[in-house]
Amino acid sequence: MDIRVALLTTIAMLAFAANSLLCRMALVSTGISPAAFTAIRLVSGAAFLFLLVALTRQRRDVQGSWIGAICLFIYATGFSFAYVSMNTGTGALLLFGAVQITMLLQAIRKGETFSVLQWLGFFMAVAGLFILFLPGATVPPVIPALLMVSAGIAWGVYSLIGKSANRPLLMTAGNFVRCVPLIALLIPFGMSETLPVGGIVLAILSGAVASGAGYAIWYTALPSLSASLAATVQLSVPVIAMIMGWLVLDELLTVQMLLAATVTLSGIGLVIYFRSNAN
Repeated sequence: MDIRVALLTTIAMLAFAANSLLCRMALVSTGISPAAFTAIRLVSGAAFLFLLVALTRQRRDVQGSWIGAICLFIYATGFSFAYVSMNTGTGALLLFGAVQITMLLQAIRKGETFSVLQWLGFFMAVAGLFILFLPGATVPPVIPALLMVSAGIAWGVYSLIGKSANRPLLMTAGNFVRCVPLIALLIPFGMSETLPVGGIVLAILSGAVASGAGYAIWYTALPSLSASLAATVQLSVPVIAMIMGWLVLDELLTVQMLLAATVTLSGIGLVIYFRSNAN
């Protein structure tokens, strides 16, 4: 992995973790409904990307796809609704476990192979997440769990679609714009309530910065990553979110958490190192 791709991937992972932080802050601290948060997030993402396309004077060819938009909508909706009824650790395990399985199955179907040391790195990364979350995890209700798994599968498919992006900004913008009419499906789930200002601000930050800009950056990096590597690096997101929670929300940071972070990031490092050497 060259320096440019590594930098883009790192920024994308930070954006993904920021989305978890912003969503939790909005739902828990401001009282905004998950439907309203999702709608504002998607609309602000579409508006930001449209403005960015205009400012960069790119040709406005139709990019993106309805499949990409539907996957994005399912991910964003399932993510928001699931996090109302489960803690951050359990949600992260379900989400990124589903992403991992979805993308690795596609990688295997396409004929990608792992060396023994790459498999060791992968299992180290997963083990780190178990160290981090399982001792304090609670069994989530069935429906929120299914929503989070659905969000993970949708995000895995969305990432796989991005591997073919030759104009990532236009493709991301097209997906977000196509999501806007789908927001009508959220109207029966709390769209008409009074909206707290704090929740609106956090949803806009999530949509415009962490989602709009973050996903365009991710689509820029994806063509240079194998499906298996793209899946594995995303296991860093729960660890990054944990650190963000400590820095921003003053959440507890324990020795167990630091150990988990070390094991997970070391495992990801092994996968990246040996995948790069194999190429």
